[in-house]
Amino acid sequence: MSTVIYPSPIFGPVHSRRLGVSLGINLLPEDGKWCTFDCVYCECGFNKDFRPRKPLPTREEVRVALEERLKDMSENGPVPDVLTFAGNGEPTLHPHFPEIIEDTRALRDRYFPKAKISVLSNATQIFRPEVFEALGKVDNNILKLDTVDGDYISRVDRPTGRYEVGRVVERLKDFRGKVIIQTMFMKGMSDGVDVDNTSDRFVEPWLRAVKKIAPSQVMIYTIDRETPDHELRKATHEELDRIAGRIRQEGLEVSVSY
Repeated sequence: MSTVIYPSPIFGPVHSRRLGVSLGINLLPEDGKWCTFDCVYCECGFNKDFRPRKPLPTREEVRVALEERLKDMSENGPVPDVLTFAGNGEPTLHPHFPEIIEDTRALRDRYFPKAKISVLSNATQIFRPEVFEALGKVDNNILKLDTVDGDYISRVDRPTGRYEVGRVVERLKDFRGKVIIQTMFMKGMSDGVDVDNTSDRFVEPWLRAVKKIAPSQVMIYTIDRETPDHELRKATHEELDRIAGRIRQEGLEVSVSY
């Protein structure tokens, strides 16, 4: 079973396939996972197996730890390409997420003004006005949309609360292009059911939704680490390249992580 649980509130830097040298900011507890999805492919494992007992880091704890790390990196290296909100679940669940974004922007400007700020989110909290506004202030607002098929979402992304994909797509349009859509493509089985979303049956409706959203970029990727559901498989290079080609045909920028 996958057990990649990240330190909190700061980890890395690590080399990200998609973002470069990335200093991680984990707003979730350091001893478990807290997320509004329970994806079968999540490197942090299933929610039920890693319920945290420790509290969330406070806004001040995040600010102090981030400044200490950035100060050290400014003196000793490496130079970060990006400061990335990720970690053990959904970062926008933190009650002080908007304020932490403001703190991070100020510290970035002080120590590494060329570094980008990225947020990796499943988009479940974008209906909260304060979260939507905060996401609009970061350089890379990277939001998940694995499919527009409701049954697939229920089986693979497994939302823990209300999630209506049509409603999410409409809200994503409100970013007016200041959003990057991130999509996991994979193959294999989960609980005896085929979860291959690389076929036209899934790609074409998803692509129509992406066109409506009109993001600045689309990031497609596949499994890179151990998953809690061991019957899952990577999408092939050829499958990802074919999907990337379709995205480009629609005039959208795309990056591919194999």
